[in-house]
Amino acid sequence: MKYLITVALATIVPVAAAADAHLPDLGGAEVVVVTENAYPPLQFVDPVTGLAIGWEYDALEILAERLNFTPVIQNISWEAMIPAVADGQFDMGMTGITIREDRAELVDFSVPYMVSQMRMLVATDENRFTDAASFAAESELLIGTQAGTTPFYVGVYDVLDGDEANPRLVLFETIPAAIQALLVGDVDMVLADEAGGQGYVSANPDRLALIGEPLGTEEFGFIFPNDSPLVAAFDAGIADMRADGTLAELDQRWFVDYNLGQ
Repeated sequence: MKYLITVALATIVPVAAAADAHLPDLGGAEVVVVTENAYPPLQFVDPVTGLAIGWEYDALEILAERLNFTPVIQNISWEAMIPAVADGQFDMGMTGITIREDRAELVDFSVPYMVSQMRMLVATDENRFTDAASFAAESELLIGTQAGTTPFYVGVYDVLDGDEANPRLVLFETIPAAIQALLVGDVDMVLADEAGGQGYVSANPDRLALIGEPLGTEEFGFIFPNDSPLVAAFDAGIADMRADGTLAELDQRWFVDYNLGQ
């Protein structure tokens, strides 16, 4: 089932001045963007203000200014997002989506806007395992994850035995729900990309830690219906933001300066 709601957006101050004279001009067109709002600090609802904020929202606002379009934000569950964008129900999707060949058969990806590595997120007092091999060796330990996500597949194939029905995989509707289960001890580890995982560690420095070597590198991209004319424009905008340091400034803002526990 698809859950569709509209969320309030925070006022975003662009990190860098617009420099769009050499970029495609989308003529002020509305671009309907769908997200999950469950992946801090990329996109989430501020528990204090109730506004949708995050790295991707800031990036989207800057792209809207440089490419001259009007973003219209809607919300949907992760499970429904890729099929809905593939079906043309939305112009674009964003929620830290890993660029993968199987997904690229359904939707078109932008060029990567971020590179991250998968890490093991655990309680700070964890002493039963230190890496994927020692975790797998302890048969009673549980992984909290969300079905259909990159962490789910890394857990299945890089940590456990390749069985997607392995009872050691405890499924949650969202990654934040899995993190909460870790905080209360219902699961023993959550796999998270380093970008998002570091945000949770920053918010809970006395309770959470990232351990072990990276379990692989992933690239994030925005998704579009196949053959969407928006792809080339967004690719140009992302390249422009990388070239002038805007992407690096967004990383600093959301992964270093921002405290999820505020």
